[in-house]
Amino acid sequence: MKALLLGAAAIVAMASPTLAERGSDGELKIIYWQAPSTMNPYLSGGTKELEAASLVLEPLARYDEGGNMVAWLAESIPTVGNGGVSADLKTITWKLKDGLLWSDGSKVTADDAVFTWKYCSHPEGGCAQSEKYNDVTNVEALDELTVKVTFGVSKPFPYGPFVGAQAPLLQAAQFADCLGTKAPECTDANFGPIGTGAYKVTEFRPNDVISLAANTHYRDAAKPAFATVTFKGGGDAAAAGRSVLETGEFDYAWNMQLAPEVLAGMQAGGKGEIVSAFGTLVERVMINMTNPDPALGDERATAKHPHPFLSDINVRKALSMAIDRDLLVEIGYGDAGKPSCNVLPAPEIYKSTANDGCLVQDVEGAKKLLTDAGWVPGADGIRQKDGVRLSLLFQSSTNAVRQDFQALIKQWWGDIGIETELRNIDSSVFFGGDPGSPDTFQKFFADVEMYANNFDGTDPESYMANWECKQAPRPETQWQGNNMPRYCSEDYDALVAEMAKTGDLMERARLAKAMNDKLMQEYIILPLVDRGRVSARSNALGGVVMNAWDSELWNAADWYRVK
Repeated sequence: MKALLLGAAAIVAMASPTLAERGSDGELKIIYWQAPSTMNPYLSGGTKELEAASLVLEPLARYDEGGNMVAWLAESIPTVGNGGVSADLKTITWKLKDGLLWSDGSKVTADDAVFTWKYCSHPEGGCAQSEKYNDVTNVEALDELTVKVTFGVSKPFPYGPFVGAQAPLLQAAQFADCLGTKAPECTDANFGPIGTGAYKVTEFRPNDVISLAANTHYRDAAKPAFATVTFKGGGDAAAAGRSVLETGEFDYAWNMQLAPEVLAGMQAGGKGEIVSAFGTLVERVMINMTNPDPALGDERATAKHPHPFLSDINVRKALSMAIDRDLLVEIGYGDAGKPSCNVLPAPEIYKSTANDGCLVQDVEGAKKLLTDAGWVPGADGIRQKDGVRLSLLFQSSTNAVRQDFQALIKQWWGDIGIETELRNIDSSVFFGGDPGSPDTFQKFFADVEMYANNFDGTDPESYMANWECKQAPRPETQWQGNNMPRYCSEDYDALVAEMAKTGDLMERARLAKAMNDKLMQEYIILPLVDRGRVSARSNALGGVVMNAWDSELWNAADWYRVK
C-alpha cells in the first residue's frame, strides 16, 4: 500500500498543459459514490456536498495543499502587519478583487459577503457552518469591494468567516428570499447556486447526477479547460474505483474507502493512479447522549431526554476499551490509516498524547468496569441494570469498509455483554441535509453512529467549536449543527471562548488539546482511525493537486486533459 501513497509533487509531476481556449478539452467526468443532495454547503455538513459546491461557490481565501492560506476572491490576506486586521484584533477588512462576476454576469460586491453572514446567522434558521461565524457581531460593506468583519472579542485568528470551502460567498440577489426557516425551501437556489467558480450548474438531480458547464464569466479567460462536467453520484467505492483505475470511464473518483489489497489490484489496471494525503480526517464512533426512542416523538434525540444508559461514562468507556484499533487499520486502510485516540490528530502541535491508552484493546478491563458499575449479565448474557439492558443501535453509511468495522465492533461489544443491532444507510441519505429525513447523521436516531470528518485549514478553532452546546442539531435549527452527540458542557464552552481570544500559538495548542482531551476522556467520541484522504485520478487527467486541508476539488479550474 505504501506505493499508493503519493505526495503532491508526484501527483502533479506531469507534462504542463499548453495554453488552450476555455472548454477545449471537452467533458470532465467525476464520480463521488456518496451522491450530493444539495449544492448549498450552508445546509449540509456532508463532505460530498461541500466538495460538489466548491466547483461553483468560492470563499475570499482558502487553503492550498500545504495548509497555507491563500487569497482567492480577495486581493490578499489581511494581517495586522498590512493593516487588514486591527491592532485590537476585533476587526478584519477584506478587499475583493476588482472585476469579479457571478456566473450570471452580475458584479460580485461586498454586499454579497454581508448577506452571506446574515444568511448563516439568521436566528430562525439552521446553518451547518455557523461555527465559522462565531463571535461575529457585524459584517458591513465599506464600499463596493471592501468588507469589514467585526468581532465581539479580540480574535487572534480572525479567518473563520468567508475562508475555506465551508464558508463561501452566496449571491445576495439569488438567496434574498431564502432566509431563516425558508432556507431549505429554496430548491432552485440550493440546487443551482449562482457562483464565481470555474463551473456553473446546468442540471441537478439530487442523490444522482450533477451536470455543469464552464462559467463563461470566470475570471481567467483560458480556464477551465473542460467545457462540461458530469458529476456522478451513488453506487459504491469499489465501482467508483474501477471506473477510473481499471476502465478509464471516469477521470476522478473520490474517497477510495477500500481495503488496501483491493486498491492495489485496481491500480494494476494501468488506467490511473491513487492520490492521497494525510490531514485531519478521523473515522470515529459518535455517542448519542440523548434518547433516540421513537416514542418520544418530536423530542427524540434532543437534550430534553438523556440517554438511558450511554449517559453512564462507564458504559461509554467500556465501548472504547473493547475496540482493537490496530486491527481496524489493518483490514480497512493499511498504510493509508493510523490508529487514533484523538479526534484532533493534526497538525502535530495540536496532537495530544494524553489518550494513548486507547491504542491497547482491553476486553477484560471493560468487563470489570461494567460489572463494578452495576451492569451485570442477564440470563441472555446481555448486561443490565435496574431493568435497562445494554442493547444499542449502531448506524453508519453503506460502505464495505464501514460494514466490516461494524461487524468487528459488534463482536467486540458482544464479548463484553453489550448487544448491538447494525444499520447501514445509503451515503447520499445519511450525509444529506434533508431536515425531513429520519436517517441523516444530524438527526442521529440511533445510539451510536460511525463516520469520518475533518476541517478546512490547519487551525482547529472553528472545528473544536463544533461541540459547543449551541451546535447540537435540534428541531429549532432544522436539525443543522455539528454537535452530533448533543454534548453540553459549560467548561467545554469556556475553553472554546478562551481559544477564540488567545493569540499565543503554544497556548492555543494547549487549549485545543484540552478540548480534545475532554471529549476523549468523557468518551463522547470514540476515535478509531486517522485516515489519509485517498482518491483516484485517470492518467488522462492533469493538474490534480491532492489537498487534505480544503476541498479536493479546490483547483479544478486548473485540471486539463493530458494529450
